[in-house]
Amino acid sequence: MLGLWLVVPLRAAEVIPAAPRDHFNDYAGLVSAGTAQVLDAELTQLERDSSNQIVVAIYPHMTSESSIEDYTVRVAQAWGVGQKGKKNGAVLFIFSTDHKLYIQVGYGLEGVLPDALCKQIIANEITPRFRTGDYTGGVQAGVHALIAATRGEYHGTGQTVADGRTGGQSSPLQTMVIIFVFGVLFFVRWAASRNRGSSVYGRNGRTIFPGGGWSGGGSSSGRGGGSFSGGGGSFGGGGAGGSW
Repeated sequence: MLGLWLVVPLRAAEVIPAAPRDHFNDYAGLVSAGTAQVLDAELTQLERDSSNQIVVAIYPHMTSESSIEDYTVRVAQAWGVGQKGKKNGAVLFIFSTDHKLYIQVGYGLEGVLPDALCKQIIANEITPRFRTGDYTGGVQAGVHALIAATRGEYHGTGQTVADGRTGGQSSPLQTMVIIFVFGVLFFVRWAASRNRGSSVYGRNGRTIFPGGGWSGGGSSSGRGGGSFSGGGGSFGGGGAGGSW
């Protein structure tokens, strides 16, 4: 009975976050919205070209009492990063306030992303820049190194899993909804312009029309449907971690 009481608090402390909506997801505001959009577009195109799913997830804290290796493999497995049958996924986890990171590699990419190479990417490309405060440069260098290592291992179909699940094209109903939404937004913008200095905010606190144009918070790509959808990948703990 005593052993049970000792185990329960550890289990209760762990939170597996919901699957991300994009390939690049910055929940800690570590990089600018523009950088997030560019990197998400690059990772999305990588999936279209090669079928490889590489996801970046940046959080302030790790919500678990276990080791970063054990925790992140459970998260990556829960998200199903990597396409079904190929298991060709990888996730770069960054916990900014904890100053820790880990690259989790799916079974299908362990040949091109062995533990030693993951360690080199972290030690040579990411953490040296993080230590000088260049978080944007470190994230960019890490993402580009992962893309370079995995490109060519598999061949893509020109679509992501998310593209396939939406049919790649909008239905007539979807088109009508989009037109309606933009009509409403146009009216809101017109109404806001009549009251100079006012702003309209979305549910996430983003300024939609601050007197003209769109602006985002700085987390993910800012597109409606999201670029990422898990394909059914599987993880066994391959990869490496580091700190700064």
